[in-house]
Amino acid sequence: MQLRAEQLKAHLQAGRLASLYVIASDEHLLALEAADAIRAAARTQGYTEREVLHVERNFKWGQLAAACQSQSLFGDRKILELRMPGGKPGVEGARMLQDLPPLLGDDTLCLLSMPKPDWQTQKAAWVQSLQQHAAYLEIPLVERARLPAWIEERLSLQQQSASREGLDFIANRVEGNLLAAHQEIMKLGLLHGPGKLELEDIHASVLNVARYDVFKLSEAMLKGEPLRVARMLQGLQGEGEALPLILWAMTEEVRTLLKLKCAQARGAQLAQAMKENRVFGPRERLIGDALRRLSLAQLQAALRQAAQIDKIIKGLKSRQLSGDCWDALLQLGLAIAR
Repeated sequence: MQLRAEQLKAHLQAGRLASLYVIASDEHLLALEAADAIRAAARTQGYTEREVLHVERNFKWGQLAAACQSQSLFGDRKILELRMPGGKPGVEGARMLQDLPPLLGDDTLCLLSMPKPDWQTQKAAWVQSLQQHAAYLEIPLVERARLPAWIEERLSLQQQSASREGLDFIANRVEGNLLAAHQEIMKLGLLHGPGKLELEDIHASVLNVARYDVFKLSEAMLKGEPLRVARMLQGLQGEGEALPLILWAMTEEVRTLLKLKCAQARGAQLAQAMKENRVFGPRERLIGDALRRLSLAQLQAALRQAAQIDKIIKGLKSRQLSGDCWDALLQLGLAIAR
C-alpha cells in the first residue's frame, strides 16, 4: 500500500498499524517527522521496546532476520528500525527485503528509512515488493515553487500568518535547507505572538540560511528566473563551490538547448530530438520553455561566452570578458534566464 505524506496522520489515527512501514525520502526533516509520528502511534499501542539497525558497509543481513525472530524477555511488542542511508541493499539485502514481510510477527513493527530510489532502482524487485506489501511512504522534496505554501502551512500550525511578500522573503532565505526553515519558523513563533507577522519583524528575525545546489541553478536558468540565478550564484560563491563544476553544469544546459534548437531548424520533431538528447520528465517542460524564449543566435553566443569563461578559470586572458569569473558566470546565467 502506498501512502502520500498528507495521508499518514489519518492512517495512524485509524488505529490499525501495518507491520512494515517504509519511508523513502531525500527531505530529511519530513522523513524524521514521519518516523516520529509512526513511533508515537506504535507506543500508544504497546510497542515499548525498540531496536535500531544501521545498514552500513559489511552489514550482516542475518542480523535483520534474527531481530525479526527474537522475542522480548518481558513479552513486550517491539519497534524494529532499519536505517539504510545508502539506499542500495546489495544482492543479499535485496533478497532479504523481499522476504521481510512474512518474517514479521504480530509483536514486531518494522520501520525502514532510506533515500528516495532513483528511476532505475524503482524497477528493482525488492522496491516493488515493499510497495506492494508495506505501508510505503514516499515523501518528495519541497521545491522552491512549493516552499512559500509550505511555510504558510507551518506558520498556521503556530497560529501565525504572513503576507505573500513575507512568505517569499522567508523562502528566499531558507531555500534548499528545510531543517533550517523549520528552525526559523519556530523562532518566529517564539519571538512573536499569534497573528499576522509584520514584514519588518520577518526581516529582522529570519537569517539567511539558504543552501544552493549547482543543478538547481540550471533549473532557475531554464525557468527564466534571473533574480534567482543571481541569488544562487552569490550563495554558491559564499559556500566556496568549485567554479569548473558550476561552469560545466551551465554549459551542459546551453549545449543541450543549442542541439535542440539546431534540430528544430532542420525541421526535426522536438519530442524525438529531446529523446535523442536524453531530456526526460520535468526537464522537457523547462527545456521547451527555454527554447521558445531563446533564439539560435543567443544560444551560439552563450556557448562562445562559456568557452571564454573556461579560459578565465584556467588563468588565461579573454578579450571579450573581464577577469572576474563569478561576474562572467552571472552574465552567462542571465543570458539564458532573461
